[in-house]
Amino acid sequence: MTEAAELPPAPEVARAVFGERFPDVVRYAELLADAGVRRGLIGPREVPRLWERHLLNCAVLSEVVPEGVTVCDVGSGAGLPGIPLALVRPDLKITLLEPLLRRTNFLNEVVELLGLEHVTVVRGRAEEMLDKLPPVHVVTARAVAPLDRLATWGVPLLRPYGEMLALKGDTAAEEVKSARAALNKLGAVDVSVVQVGEGVVDPRSTVVRVEVGESPGGVRFAAKRAKAARTGRARRRR
Repeated sequence: MTEAAELPPAPEVARAVFGERFPDVVRYAELLADAGVRRGLIGPREVPRLWERHLLNCAVLSEVVPEGVTVCDVGSGAGLPGIPLALVRPDLKITLLEPLLRRTNFLNEVVELLGLEHVTVVRGRAEEMLDKLPPVHVVTARAVAPLDRLATWGVPLLRPYGEMLALKGDTAAEEVKSARAALNKLGAVDVSVVQVGEGVVDPRSTVVRVEVGESPGGVRFAAKRAKAARTGRARRRR
């Protein structure tokens, strides 16, 4: 049996990033390093680099999330980036969307333990949520799927003129190039690669930003969205 790796102390910069929620992010880090590893949510090799590679890397996503918006974290897994984002941004209403039961159980435990009243956990696949979740301003994702596939799941969940923010690695620009046609079909009006986390993480976190127009998901999803709206109105009249 492999001995569990030890969680390193929080770097000083984490205190500045998380502010009054610093004790909560420490508790979350401890949960990831213990229960998260035992329950197969993160690999044991990730524990020594949990702060820089995961918690701070996700927290700096807040730099490009508008104030007071609704957010859906697609394929939230162990809560990355949704939980760090929630800890630094109490102004957001965040839904953690995750299909696997063992992960949603963990997420519910974390949300309750940390008192994250602005966070909701939903079990399900993004592609099944079109008529089940209200459209959001921002979709976030990290290490879920290649950009073209991720967009087919995430973009249809957006409100008109919303945006998908995907944390990516060194291949972000190449992913954007190969996914351009698919993104256009999904109603993207602008796609850019931005760097966040100056002075917090090194290297800085890379975010692919996909902004949509008035028809998130494109023509194909416009019909589905209209059907979902009609169904919702019919249910309310009963």
